[in-house]
Amino acid sequence: MIIIPAIDIIGGKCVRLTQGDYNQKIEYNSNPLEVAKLFEGNGLNYLHVVDLDGAKAGKIVNYQILEQITHRTNLKVDFGGGLKSNDDLKTAFECGANQVTGGTIAVKNKALFLHWLEQFGAEKIILGADFKADYIATDGWQESSDNLLLPFLESYFKEGIRYVISTDISKDGLLKGCSLTKYEEIRHELPEIKLIASGGVTTVDELDKLFELGCHGAIIGKALYEGHFTAKALGLLQETYFSKHGN
Repeated sequence: MIIIPAIDIIGGKCVRLTQGDYNQKIEYNSNPLEVAKLFEGNGLNYLHVVDLDGAKAGKIVNYQILEQITHRTNLKVDFGGGLKSNDDLKTAFECGANQVTGGTIAVKNKALFLHWLEQFGAEKIILGADFKADYIATDGWQESSDNLLLPFLESYFKEGIRYVISTDISKDGLLKGCSLTKYEEIRHELPEIKLIASGGVTTVDELDKLFELGCHGAIIGKALYEGHFTAKALGLLQETYFSKHGN
């Protein structure tokens, strides 16, 4: 299992929201590159970058931050937030993204999302399946859809999706734990999906349980910035998971 620290960007700065609420914003660092270098320097190899300005605007905004991170670190970056067009995807990959995550687009323009999957392949496209009360949310979590989580995942698995980032919005940013039961259900129903758990992960015990469930990855956000984890501790834990599983 890979441990993936998160950098969410508003106005070029590293921030965190609570439950996706733009009115509950905390700024942690004005230099996302500095934060990315800290993660890399402590042995972490992956990074989850979300363009929150882009998610709200419906188009990629903070591509220059992405480019800075990918050109000045060796981190493998998955990038999401506002990817709605072929031009957005082209920009993200040209700026060095290793993978891109599509959430709203997968709900509102399935044909285009499947075109990206066919064009770039399952190793490059991640399905963003963020949910609240079991329904998929869209538009930077500002809207809810009528898509239930598991049927939504099943339909895209049949279309060739293999990577999924799933965030329980009701848990995100609260530092009270993640949806272990829901992730266990997904792993049971769709064991071939490379599931990346996100939202509320706060303790090493939770990470160990996600590892035992067979999750492909776990995203750490606010818990890292608030001191529940250190980058060094996560780097050491990453080594432990790799040695146990040989990833």
